[in-house]
Amino acid sequence: MHEDQVNDLMRTLAPQVLGVLVRRGADFGGAEDAVQEALIEAVRHWPDSPPDDPKAWLLRVAGRKLIDAQRSEAARRRREERVGDEPPPGPTEQADDTLLLLSRCCHPALSPASAIALTLRAVGGLTTAQIARAFLVPEATMAQRISRAKRTISGERFDTPGDVRAVLHVLYLIFNEGFTGEISLADEAIRLTRQLVAAEAAEPLRMDPEIAGLLALMLLHHARRAARYTASGELVPLDQQDRSLWDTSMIAEGVAVLQGALARDRLGEYQAQAAIAALHDDAPTADETDWPQILEWYDELTRLTDSPVVALNRAVAVGQVDGPRAGLAALADVDPSLSRWDAVAAHLYERADDVPRAIEHYLTAADRASSKAELTHLIKQAARLRARA
Repeated sequence: MHEDQVNDLMRTLAPQVLGVLVRRGADFGGAEDAVQEALIEAVRHWPDSPPDDPKAWLLRVAGRKLIDAQRSEAARRRREERVGDEPPPGPTEQADDTLLLLSRCCHPALSPASAIALTLRAVGGLTTAQIARAFLVPEATMAQRISRAKRTISGERFDTPGDVRAVLHVLYLIFNEGFTGEISLADEAIRLTRQLVAAEAAEPLRMDPEIAGLLALMLLHHARRAARYTASGELVPLDQQDRSLWDTSMIAEGVAVLQGALARDRLGEYQAQAAIAALHDDAPTADETDWPQILEWYDELTRLTDSPVVALNRAVAVGQVDGPRAGLAALADVDPSLSRWDAVAAHLYERADDVPRAIEHYLTAADRASSKAELTHLIKQAARLRARA
């Protein structure tokens, strides 16, 4: 077996094995350590002598490692009587524990930052060093964050999946981190959401259509990734992007997934957001965007959630449908402390031909920019209007 094949297979199987051990009642931290030791053994043996059933092999070795670790602490913790016997040889469990494992990593007792880190480590299969580089923090800091997360959920019995909405929220946050360094967190979020869709598809009557809605939303946004920045790293707004660079196959998949979710007639906010993204992706040019229908979907979103971000984006849609002054009136009801509020105000004032106020808000937005690309873009917008004035 080729080394790359070994690595890909182990990354796929490790979360599944971890999920089985956790469902059997193993402590999360101890189970993850056992899986990691089993992976080390796999690296040593699989290239020369690959097993017939790699998952069963990993589960058997990880089970042994877990028992060894528990026994070594029996004198101090007096837990040896609770150590289960090694599973007998036989068919490997085929149950998909993706939702169970994701639910554990997204436990409500964890902060969003801790849940994201633990999810990427335990389910995503990323190393602590990779996660640290993705979030631009020292590896030691990330290691401490993951260790604290494990301690927080340690000892809790967790044999049934938790709130799927908490899992979706964490996956959504991971996706929004986009691409940082060597790791595309957007790709990781899509991969994990695909696993969740596959796990839930086995029980279609129980499946929450918001899972498919989130996958559709990710695909429809990620399809535009190649057009978001210039070769020099400058931000390109949606209405100025080269749409020939959009990934049409990913758009088609996203639309198909969304249609399947909407057909279940249980509308949720991820489905509504995906519908808006689909309308943007469907327009051959920015001028042909179906803004009236987008506004209708924002009205649906407003009924589903009281998110100020939704209200901010709805003001843009109102400005496109009813004119910039109507958009500014809608914006007046939105919290001005939101990071993109001034950028939206600048856009609407520019469309209303109020150049001085547009410049003022572009500069204020630049002061609050969250990235260098965004800062550069906003300053250029202000400079462009100054040159025109």
